[in-house]
Amino acid sequence: MRLTIVGATGGIGRHLLQQSVAAGHDVTAVVRDPSRLSADVRVVRADLATATPRALAPAVSGADAVLSCLGPRSRADVGIAHRGTQTLLDAMRTAATRRIVAVSAAPVATIASPGRPHPPRHDPGEGPIVRYLLGPAVKAVFRANYLDLASLEDTLRGSGLDWTVVRPPYLTNGPMTGAYHTALDRNVRGGLRVSRADVAHLMLAVLNRPETVKAAVGVAH
Repeated sequence: MRLTIVGATGGIGRHLLQQSVAAGHDVTAVVRDPSRLSADVRVVRADLATATPRALAPAVSGADAVLSCLGPRSRADVGIAHRGTQTLLDAMRTAATRRIVAVSAAPVATIASPGRPHPPRHDPGEGPIVRYLLGPAVKAVFRANYLDLASLEDTLRGSGLDWTVVRPPYLTNGPMTGAYHTALDRNVRGGLRVSRADVAHLMLAVLNRPETVKAAVGVAH
């Protein structure tokens, strides 16, 4: 497949790039700093905080799918997930590219947003530890980040494109195992962590799972 990877030098993006190349896909990487790339692929240099749809059009034109690892890495980056994804979707519509897989986060399942003002109070996959202890604490600390990701999901739902959102819990630097659990439109019961490498593996796997189109996929070990 012809794949466009956005954020190919990030924590998940590096694994996604390596796995895509190893699988024989034709890859275009969208990055701010090409010198940080770990593979020799076609590159479109762009900063999603300021890029225009026109600048991104060459990156997504002819792609079978766009895989986006875009998200806030710090408080200074909050807002980039929503704004950058909107620009990316505008470029995709111009290029008639329909399939996109994006990374969100497990807590977003219960975060209110303009497009989803009344989310469930609790996710069906939450166990008591997450529901009453870890979840409230994590949401309080990273609330701005999750609001940005919730707005990203709003943008995807309203795009009219064939989107999938992957919602991991706490991310680790462990190896790719392929031995993770997934759940459609809910988080994984009792799932507290997953490796970035396995999230990348799932992002490629959902491209062959039509039931994940216009759905959120929870993932955890």
